[in-house]
Amino acid sequence: MLNLSAFAPYAMLTCYLAGALMSACAGLWIARFGDRERPDRRAILAACGAIAIWCTVSVTFTPGEPAIELAETARNLALIAVIFRLFAADGRDESLKPTRPVILSLALVQLMQPVLLFVNAQAGMIPEVAQILFEVGTVLNMLVAIGALVLLHNLYAGASASSRKLIRWAWIGLAAVFAYDLNFFTISYLGGEYPAVLVTVRGLIVGLAAGLLAWGANSANAGLQFRPSRAVTFQTLSLLVIGSYLLVMVLITRSLALLGGDVARASQIVFLALACAAAILWLPSERLRGWLRVTTVKHLFQHRYDYREEWLRFTRTIGRGSGTVQTSGANFHASFHERAVKAIADITDSPAGLLLVPNEEAQLELTARWNWAMIEVPAIAGDFALSGLLEQHNHILDLDEVRSGTDHHGELAHVPEWMSEAEDAWAVVPLIHFDRLVGTIVLARPRIERGLDWEDFDLLRVVGQQLASYLAEQAGQQALMDASRFDEFNRRMAFVMHDIKNLASQISLLSGNAQKHADNPDFRADMLVTLRNSSDKLNALLARLSRYGSAQTNDVREIDLAKIATGIADRFKSVHPVSVTRADPVQVLADHEGLEQALIHLVQNAVDASKQGGQVFMSVASDGLSGQIDVVDSGEGMSPEFVRNSLFKPFISSKQGGFGIGAFEAREMIKAMGGRVNVESREGVGTRFSVTLPVPEAAKLLESRETKAENPDENSNQKEVA
Repeated sequence: MLNLSAFAPYAMLTCYLAGALMSACAGLWIARFGDRERPDRRAILAACGAIAIWCTVSVTFTPGEPAIELAETARNLALIAVIFRLFAADGRDESLKPTRPVILSLALVQLMQPVLLFVNAQAGMIPEVAQILFEVGTVLNMLVAIGALVLLHNLYAGASASSRKLIRWAWIGLAAVFAYDLNFFTISYLGGEYPAVLVTVRGLIVGLAAGLLAWGANSANAGLQFRPSRAVTFQTLSLLVIGSYLLVMVLITRSLALLGGDVARASQIVFLALACAAAILWLPSERLRGWLRVTTVKHLFQHRYDYREEWLRFTRTIGRGSGTVQTSGANFHASFHERAVKAIADITDSPAGLLLVPNEEAQLELTARWNWAMIEVPAIAGDFALSGLLEQHNHILDLDEVRSGTDHHGELAHVPEWMSEAEDAWAVVPLIHFDRLVGTIVLARPRIERGLDWEDFDLLRVVGQQLASYLAEQAGQQALMDASRFDEFNRRMAFVMHDIKNLASQISLLSGNAQKHADNPDFRADMLVTLRNSSDKLNALLARLSRYGSAQTNDVREIDLAKIATGIADRFKSVHPVSVTRADPVQVLADHEGLEQALIHLVQNAVDASKQGGQVFMSVASDGLSGQIDVVDSGEGMSPEFVRNSLFKPFISSKQGGFGIGAFEAREMIKAMGGRVNVESREGVGTRFSVTLPVPEAAKLLESRETKAENPDENSNQKEVA
């Protein structure tokens, strides 16, 4: 079996010789290339020489020899002198006179070590005395390390920005030496002896510190900055927290051991069990990591965000493609709109978000949600006034300010009730592209409670503009794809319409000739009826195909909505249960044939979406200005993204073998009549199609206003004549 203890002397010899070599080389480097104008130059040269001597003596003599202790005392005094001269490098050696007594006290404490050596030489043979001298010497070394670290803290904290460039590397090297010594002597005091591993590595650590002193002594290297990334800083602090936790556990269990007997052992076991349980519950917790991250950024960095890392993460999320995105440790299939929400939510550590996009009437509608399935969002998530306000001012809404009554641009009157009542809703980020609102992102409150500040607003505004350009580009690509599909459809329809037109002409000619040449009156009569019916059907089909391109209506007149609803329900009675739950008498302006065809499309879609025997309901009502007919089913429902991006797009269908024309044609027909179609759908619940058409009085009033607006001069002339 390999005996590792046999290699310990060789490891110690290697580390201390390396430390001696590095410190000697550092002194030579300073003597040849160091800045000769620096007031700390001689002190650093003396410190490098003292370190080289201490490392050499440590491997020459047996551990515990007085020569090693005296060399260590000389090393520490030289390092304390370097600290004092570093104050001079900042020009504060005269102004910070209270520092001199502290440095003098440290030197006196360090000079107590030779006194202890003398006492040890006289009475060190007595074990009790030797143990007391060991503990006193260890405590004195701890005091020197603590005092030096306090001086180094005051040195760097009070230095100007330009002076910090001069003292940075020397400060790091000195802090490393005394921090290591503090840890070394603390463990030695608790353990009652010097730990062999830390003794072995000590020479190498001090040699590296000498290298840092030499690096900072060169004026060309003084301006180089040590800037650890936020990830490294956070991981380092996490390790420090875990290490501190373990150190506290060791100290408490060691203190409990002083009780003695079974009580001590029982107390240690109970404490260790509780401490381990706390570690298992809290150390992996995302909330604890979030708190540590926020605290680190708040106190250690000038800015909250690492802009390079945030921008890289943003572009990775957006450019990932329609693949899987990791959320809370799990992967899910994310669409482009879901990735857009996640890209902004990740910046503020928000756990969820919504994407609202304005419709044709500038009303905000839910398009996508990321990790926020529980929030209830109405079909119209925000009115056109809110869209206009966000577009005009590009103002990020802090919903906590809205709830407290703070008003910047009049947004209090337009923030929807569902948004202000949702306590998890935190901020609303407008997405502006060329002064046009293309969407808004609603962010959920981060797990670690904090308020929005100027840095959040600046970064979210810039990222929102970039995301808006992506959304606009995606919409443009979708429009090009739709136009390409329409071109293909129109090309095919042109051939179909040409053939049908020729067929209709031939049949019409045949019917005309039959009247002249047919001898049998009965045959002639039957032939005429058949040919005329075929001709009428073909011409009706031709007219219907022509409407795909023009979206015009043939005969707009007053019709009874309730009568149409009842007729459609009767037509489907033998196929599927369709019932009219409310049939208020409402007269609207519409094309009877076109409206009936559009409603048949919607009812047929509802029937297809419903389960076997599932009811489809229709209702007719009026608000005085318009009539409304609703078609409601209890089918599978549709996602907000499908409703927004696919439902009314031709050639896209959720049904097997569907053409995707019905909903599109129905909406185009209703729009041609001056109406509109609204959709509310919830996955797993069902869908409601609402068709709204103007009543005759409202249509006439609107038409008269438009006429007056188009002919203002004529109206003024009529007033003058009167």
